[in-house]
Amino acid sequence: MKYAILSDIHSNLEALRAVLSEISRRGITNFICLGDIVGYGADPRACLEIVREIQPRAVRGNHDYAAAGPVGLSGFNDNARLALLWTRPQINSAGRDYLNSLPLIAEVSGVTLVHSSLKDPGRWEYILAPPDARSSFRSLPGSICFFGHTHRPLAYREEGGEITAENGPRIELQEGSRYLVNVGSVGQPRDRDPRAAFGVYDSEGRSVEIIRIEYPVEKAREKILRAGLPSFLASRLTEGR
Repeated sequence: MKYAILSDIHSNLEALRAVLSEISRRGITNFICLGDIVGYGADPRACLEIVREIQPRAVRGNHDYAAAGPVGLSGFNDNARLALLWTRPQINSAGRDYLNSLPLIAEVSGVTLVHSSLKDPGRWEYILAPPDARSSFRSLPGSICFFGHTHRPLAYREEGGEITAENGPRIELQEGSRYLVNVGSVGQPRDRDPRAAFGVYDSEGRSVEIIRIEYPVEKAREKILRAGLPSFLASRLTEGR
């Protein structure tokens, strides 16, 4: 079975539509969402409605958590905090209920899903290097985990206690190894490639493909600026950072 994996959409409607068009072209109908549907971008309500329609197996991200309820924003930088304060009133009750219903950890077909770290998912720690991955491997019940949060496509492979990073458009999942896989960000890539990113997991072929898609970045930028959101959130889209 094939699953389309979406992560870190961040209210970028143009990127989400482009990604879903490519997924439809490939005939994939099963979806995984790794959190942060909202935040940063200018279309939180529309993105939420689309995600709810495709009915993914989904987990909650830190921006989803902060946008859906009256929680403190001290853990966010200034740009993220301003965007969340703008986002909160844009989300209707159905959207808030959906975000609040999402778990921190989920499972589909023996694969574990989380937004950040498996060790303590509610602390929203980043996995940016092999040492960061070690605690999540200790908490991984199976052999594969998909995660988000970093906005950078990368896989970590554990075999015999050694952890290595693998970066490439296609990751072959070897028997006897365990994997933490990040498929990158739909709406705000941070690997210096501004194209939207998503993944395709083939459970029978035991592979993950990272796919990049062009989308109308300028339209997404203009919406951010018109909404009065921080200009940095617009400029970073064209730079992939």
